[in-house]
Amino acid sequence: MNKNIFRNVALVTAVFMLALSTMLVVNYFQVRKATPLKTEVMETLKQLNESNGDNEALQAQIRQLDLLSRKAYFTQESHLKTGVYILVGMAAVLVLCLRYYYKESKKLPSKELDAIDEWMNKSKSRNYMTWGSIAAVAGALLFAFLSSPALRDTIEKAVEEGEELMADANAADDGDVAVLQSDTTAIAEADTTTVSEGEDDGLPIPKITSNAFRGNNASGVSGASGIATTWDLKSGTNILWKKPIPKHGYNSPVINGRNVFITGADASARELYCYDVYTGELKWTVKADNIPGSPSTMPKVNADTGLAGSTVATNGKQVCAIFATGDVIGVDMEGKRLWGKNIGLPDNHYGFASSLLMYGNELIIQYLNNSKAQLIALNATNGNQLWAKSTKDKIAWSSPVIGTVGGKAAIITTSNPAVAAYNPSNGTELWRVECLTGEVGASPVVNNGVVYAASEYSKCVAIDGATGEVKWEASDYLPECSSPAATKNLLFVATSYGMVCAYNTETGELVKEHDLSDAFYSSPVIVEGKVYLFSNSGKAYIFSAGDFSLLHSFNTGEKTFATPAFTDGMMVVRTDNSIYCVKKN
Repeated sequence: MNKNIFRNVALVTAVFMLALSTMLVVNYFQVRKATPLKTEVMETLKQLNESNGDNEALQAQIRQLDLLSRKAYFTQESHLKTGVYILVGMAAVLVLCLRYYYKESKKLPSKELDAIDEWMNKSKSRNYMTWGSIAAVAGALLFAFLSSPALRDTIEKAVEEGEELMADANAADDGDVAVLQSDTTAIAEADTTTVSEGEDDGLPIPKITSNAFRGNNASGVSGASGIATTWDLKSGTNILWKKPIPKHGYNSPVINGRNVFITGADASARELYCYDVYTGELKWTVKADNIPGSPSTMPKVNADTGLAGSTVATNGKQVCAIFATGDVIGVDMEGKRLWGKNIGLPDNHYGFASSLLMYGNELIIQYLNNSKAQLIALNATNGNQLWAKSTKDKIAWSSPVIGTVGGKAAIITTSNPAVAAYNPSNGTELWRVECLTGEVGASPVVNNGVVYAASEYSKCVAIDGATGEVKWEASDYLPECSSPAATKNLLFVATSYGMVCAYNTETGELVKEHDLSDAFYSSPVIVEGKVYLFSNSGKAYIFSAGDFSLLHSFNTGEKTFATPAFTDGMMVVRTDNSIYCVKKN
């Protein structure tokens, strides 16, 4: 290859590095001066709000401007990280090109050189380019590092400056909104799942199960009672046990009887773990190995999904797990592997993250990829395929749910572009509503015969489960990964940019909102008339399910992306590096 190609690439890369470095440095000084809410517009709105407390249009403008400010903050953070990655990549390209260019240049060549070659071969010029590039990269990285806390300082100042203004607007809204009462009896679905046997040590076998992501049927509701509303990992207050996790994963815990199931994976192994809910003892580990068709090398996955992003599902007789390799295993309650199969290496850019679902003896898999888009049902006992429904849907990272619509059970899925209902017995499509766009990560929820679905940069929709007719649409606040939960009266949504809210389930009206200045991937779960929710940073929030007022909030000290699972008087939480059980002391 002509060495001049490496020379030219090196020169172009150096120019772009200089430009990008300059932009990162300028970004730092811009962020330091930024005060998103301290503007003439906001000051004017504040004055108008004080004199027009009942102006709903004005209050809506205040909320919208505040929301845009929060979104801009998280977008800026994302762009900053991307800029750093690009700069580091350019630096690597520059080093490689220069190395190949000078590979055979032990001394100055005797032949006549063109002007650029002559400049490149002068030692001082080379040094200027090398050390100048290093200095530019180092300086840009330093200012990028400093910009991140500056961004946080900026948003904290903005929150403080806007807190009084938003409180006034919310207070005015609250005066016109009737307090909605929770109806946990109406939303709790009958638990017909088998409960596995417990240990013979005199301790009772918990009857409340949580057999899939977000509880039974992925409903976002638990029938558990006596759950603690405060706990402390450092002091051990209301902590029954805490254990390390052998391998990393983003999947959520699942509880059946005394068994707590999670998975973990890395480049060396994919594993299913079973813990004792009373003691935290790791009862058994089963590997997903020696599976025909399994890839010999691990797929490239995004850090936010990993190799074990999907939550397991169980029917009390078998527990099944799936990994980003497309490997699926079925295991009995004693830890004996019953079967293993590969359904195909998922072809997507983040990695496979859709969680499993059980319907009796059917294992339901939402398998949406570039190469294949299917809803698949396997026999949980032996892994044989029962049916498969091909779709035209694009990649999605949401999970299927079971809901009662039109008096019958149905599998509900969300993707780009559709929310769809299927007959769980044979996969026949019951209805399909094309209403979503973008990268769909939030799962649907079904309550009182209505299907609710939402996706960031798209919309929130309520669909009549019997007919597939859209009842209402909203777009005030939308989730990225966190899946909504619902009572008869309220739909709860948590966003990745710090806002959590409640919509009126009948009209789609925004009833209440909280600006928590934190990102949420974990999904809300309704228990005993309360909504439990964890932020990515590990802060626990507990709201009233009746009027969505904040009852408790505190830092747990450990990053939490998974959704908790509940059983008799206990809550099991998976953090970034451990699993623990909360129980009143």
